Amino acid sequence: MVGRPDDPDRERIGTPVPAGRLARLLRMGGLAGGLAGGAVGAGLRQAAEGRRPRIGDLMLTPGNARRVATELARMRGAAMKVGQLLSMDAGEVLPPEIAAILDPLRSAAEPMPPRQLRDVLDAEWGADWLRRFAHFDVRPIAAASIGQVHRARTRDGRDLALKIQYPGIRASIDSDIANIAGLVRWSGAVPPGIDLAPLFDDARRQLHEEADYLREGRNLDAFGSRLAGAADFVVPRRHPDLCTPNVLAMDYLHAAPVEDLATAPQAVRDATAARLIALVLREIFEWREMQTDPNFANYRVEPETGRVALLDFGAVRSFSPDLVRAFHRLMRAGLSRDREAAREAAIAVGLMGDRTPSRQQQTILRMFDTAMAPIRDPRPFDFAYSDLAARLRDMGLEMGADREIAHVPPGDTLLIQRKVAGTYLLAARLRARVDLSRLVAPHAEAGP
Repeated sequence: MVGRPDDPDRERIGTPVPAGRLARLLRMGGLAGGLAGGAVGAGLRQAAEGRRPRIGDLMLTPGNARRVATELARMRGAAMKVGQLLSMDAGEVLPPEIAAILDPLRSAAEPMPPRQLRDVLDAEWGADWLRRFAHFDVRPIAAASIGQVHRARTRDGRDLALKIQYPGIRASIDSDIANIAGLVRWSGAVPPGIDLAPLFDDARRQLHEEADYLREGRNLDAFGSRLAGAADFVVPRRHPDLCTPNVLAMDYLHAAPVEDLATAPQAVRDATAARLIALVLREIFEWREMQTDPNFANYRVEPETGRVALLDFGAVRSFSPDLVRAFHRLMRAGLSRDREAAREAAIAVGLMGDRTPSRQQQTILRMFDTAMAPIRDPRPFDFAYSDLAARLRDMGLEMGADREIAHVPPGDTLLIQRKVAGTYLLAARLRARVDLSRLVAPHAEAGP
């Protein structure tokens, strides 16, 4: 054993997860007060320097970003999940120094202390649960928004990763989302014209799905079956005898963060990015089911085999055949540059509606055509040196400034967009060069 969960010397490992609704509300109120205090201090400094302070600039400071990141990491749950979703696109919306502070939210939270961990496992497995293990590491190997992962070895020799949910997370999802949405609107941290309502609505649904560990176990089995024997990917096996609604037991995989490949040879980076992009295409057009959370921490690489280990199947969503066919028509229209076909398909997938003003439709179609350009090009696309993301961001901000915009894409379409965008960002982090036209061609020709 590496320490007992009831050992008081281990209490310094983490901070307790605030489990009650009132406790979480008070933490959110304290965060709002801290932000306001930071803004006042910044405003006084600017005034003393003869500058007229603006509320948006006062709230959006490195000090306040650090307060937000620290408190969300301590709260975990839906509050931290929203911070993760914001951080995915932070570099495209927020100043670089703010984005750098929020970035750690994507991969780490503060763990719960051993005594709280012991209470959770006593409730799930009974008070004598330690007898099942030859080794249980009380220090988590990962801590995320709704749970933390511990490494353990059973008495029959199984090397396991145990995903253990924080207490009170499911019950706090709806109130957390409402509170963090109000805080973001109040803070002015997001530029005018950026509508975050769809993000919050989707985060609520996604959190409820991710907090269902029995559902995640079924997803783990399904993706493991699809990729069984694959040379490029590996999925950990589930161990049902230790699974409960709040514990998911699976194989421990010896793998490193995919971002570590940023310094690998170009060919390795290219091949890894190509595998992940090809996987997204299979999820949409072959399986009609996608792991929709593009958090970089969900991908790791086995050093010896080079296989990509796929983790975290809580955010899996199935898509209707009609939606997949509509996305297929949209892809084919983008490849052929058929503007009218692209318009019809964009309406079918929900990117815009029949009543969307013409000027907005034209902007959406222009953004789509811009995004499809690398796929039409037979040459490898260089993610490291492309300004594609910046150009799309500028067009999106321009459109977002139009107050007449009322159309919000449906949740499934937003999830596909997020996964595609997150995969793009990961390929850019790897500075990969990928022949996108070659990867897309089989799906464009065969159809869903």
